[in-house]
Amino acid sequence: MERTRRDWLKGSGATVLALGLAGCASPFGGEQSATDSGTAKPAELGVAAEWNAIRARVWDAFALGRGGHADAGATVARATLERFENASGSNNAHETLAETSEDNYAEFEEALGELRTAGLEDGDLERAREEAVIATDQLRSAQRSLVGDEVTQALDLQLFGDTLRNAAVLASAGAVDAAATVASGTGSRFEESDVSETLESADGDAAGRLEEAVDGVVTAAENEDVDAVRSSASDGLAAAVDGAYAVAPSEAAAAAGHVATFQAEGWDAAALASLGGPSTAFAHAAALNVYRLRVRDAAWLFEHGRSDAAKRIVENVFAHFEEARAHEALEEASEDAYQRFEHEGLEALSTAIENDDADGVSSAVETIDGALVTGIETLGTGVEPALLEAGFVKARVEDAYERYRLGENGVAAETARGLFQTFEGNEADFHETLEETDESLYESFEEEHLNGLITAFENDDAASVDEHVAGIRETLLEFETTAGTTAQVSAVESGYMAARVFDAGVLAVLGETGRAETVVQAAFQHFEGGAGGFHEALEEADHDRYESFEGALEAASSAAGSGGDVPTASGEFNAEAVEAIYAVVAAAGGSFDGAAASIGRDAFARFEEARVHELLEAADTEAYEGFEAALNDFVGALESGSGVSAAAETFATAALRAQFAVAGAPNAVPGGEGESESGSEPDLAGGPNVVEGVPEDADHVVDMTAVAFEPAELTVETGDTIAWKHVGGEPHSVTAVEDGIPDGAAYWASGGFESESSAREGWENGTGAVQSGQSYVHTVETTGEHEYLCIPHERAGMVGTIVVE
Repeated sequence: MERTRRDWLKGSGATVLALGLAGCASPFGGEQSATDSGTAKPAELGVAAEWNAIRARVWDAFALGRGGHADAGATVARATLERFENASGSNNAHETLAETSEDNYAEFEEALGELRTAGLEDGDLERAREEAVIATDQLRSAQRSLVGDEVTQALDLQLFGDTLRNAAVLASAGAVDAAATVASGTGSRFEESDVSETLESADGDAAGRLEEAVDGVVTAAENEDVDAVRSSASDGLAAAVDGAYAVAPSEAAAAAGHVATFQAEGWDAAALASLGGPSTAFAHAAALNVYRLRVRDAAWLFEHGRSDAAKRIVENVFAHFEEARAHEALEEASEDAYQRFEHEGLEALSTAIENDDADGVSSAVETIDGALVTGIETLGTGVEPALLEAGFVKARVEDAYERYRLGENGVAAETARGLFQTFEGNEADFHETLEETDESLYESFEEEHLNGLITAFENDDAASVDEHVAGIRETLLEFETTAGTTAQVSAVESGYMAARVFDAGVLAVLGETGRAETVVQAAFQHFEGGAGGFHEALEEADHDRYESFEGALEAASSAAGSGGDVPTASGEFNAEAVEAIYAVVAAAGGSFDGAAASIGRDAFARFEEARVHELLEAADTEAYEGFEAALNDFVGALESGSGVSAAAETFATAALRAQFAVAGAPNAVPGGEGESESGSEPDLAGGPNVVEGVPEDADHVVDMTAVAFEPAELTVETGDTIAWKHVGGEPHSVTAVEDGIPDGAAYWASGGFESESSAREGWENGTGAVQSGQSYVHTVETTGEHEYLCIPHERAGMVGTIVVE
């Protein structure tokens, strides 16, 4: 059997590739030849430096897996591929790689996809290492072709410094054994590489310092001395950077790679911040979730003619928010959401209540809710927004239940219908997350209980109302505990309990003091029953806070039972509930935030003293100022624990611009002012089943991100209509795998093709593409599993399955 190029890459050749040997012979011929270093153009140096930042991220992903954080590593691999796919403009990393070598391009994308799926997600570290080697070598090979051996050696040297820094990240995350392994591996690769000898000749002092730093990291890690690991790793990076200036054929080449090391360090800090328990940003999001429910209480009182009490709630929310930790977090995460919440929302709600304007009240409540959902989605990561949405839905179902008990059947039914609509709209990704987490829970919540509750309200069927409300409580709590950690569930449950006690305050204002006491007692029983692990988590996190939390809950119950001031008592309990959120989240270790922020601060301090600082300032003042500002903002995000991902992306973009600036090509940066807008959208066509937007009658929506279908597997019923919506990246296809669909099923694909071969041929001819703002729509008729893929991103692992029942 003929050996393919990939067979060789994954076999004995991988050992050679891991060492990063320049000038080695390849059994596949011409791709290994390099250009003369002297011919490298400034823009090419900028691209090569960007590829180095990507190489560093690939090793980040593997290092995280080595350190026991395979899920985080897989996330880094996926984000790296998505950023690569989304690169746009002249001289971008994506298109330039394809133009430099189609083989390198294809192998890189496939290896990075396999690193994530077959390696990290499947828990196969050896496979992950193998794919990381292949992926990074494809970029290195392209670097040699584009800028020559000498520049590539300088970039290799800087990459050794970058990968040594991974040991500091792992040690900061508590994985000191893995830190020692990573440092030792980095040292071995350096000793075996051709750049080791080159550096010894060019700058013996830098070579000695680098070797000494590697030994220092290994020794410190073995001694579990995290500070010493970080110090030695920084020394190693400094030595590698100094050496690169000695090895590189020009200062510009070394400077471009030098800036890329700062970008790589930014990604390191962002990765570290993502580890551990939920972040402080999640605690902020959980606190904001309570405001969503509180303003609904104001609307409830307004509808009952209690305008003064309604306005007091709005005033209390405003006053509480002004002093809240979540205030600055929301403002930094989304200035627009912050402004909509405070000014278009709270101020407008207060005015509408004063003016007895029912439509104005309704509009302001919706504005507030939308703004806070935006903030929650920005501050939360992964399943966190969906978990908070589950808590919100539970509390709103309780609101509907209280309205029903007051004889307001229509209001209760309308509230439940509204929840059904937002659920179907996938607010905060709740619908898709619940379905992906446990399909039986999804069906129980939506079909059995939420739909059943609407009917029960409408029919005034008290027994069924009780059954479905209890069913929703149980189903959503089970979802929370299945999808989230104890700390995440605790934050959700603390907010839910605060909302219930606030409901008791509303009931007391309405004269329903007996029911108010019952509601508080039920909240207490829920807490004592465990509340999804919240009870024990709070007691372990902060015993004093646990005692004051229970004391405030008892005080609210006493106020309700004795005719006291329940609204004030509920506010005091809310203060305890919010502090309980922060206590449990902090105790869960949500924080590698401090260590991540320290990495960011160190990078900033080093930049101020770095050789490249003056080079960048002299090359392009705007690029220099933008780089410093973005780095400063990134450090601020790390310190606050909010908006880290967005700030990291912004900093990476600023670093890209700086890389091109110091390379001597400030006007050639991808997406820069010199870019032409013409030709930015490929000349592709969709076909008869590709439409603008998403049809209203679609039963399900699958998002197409840069390199993934979300959800990757979806269960539907015969006759359901599915819309595949383009939400990110380049144009996609939705192409059924011909031998992966049930016998007798009609073939389907974007473009309306009748076979997989014709769909692939059609794609090559520019047909079957789903582009930005579009969706592909298909109605399934045959039961069974339908496998499908995206033709241009198949090798990156963009595949999916529809299960038709």
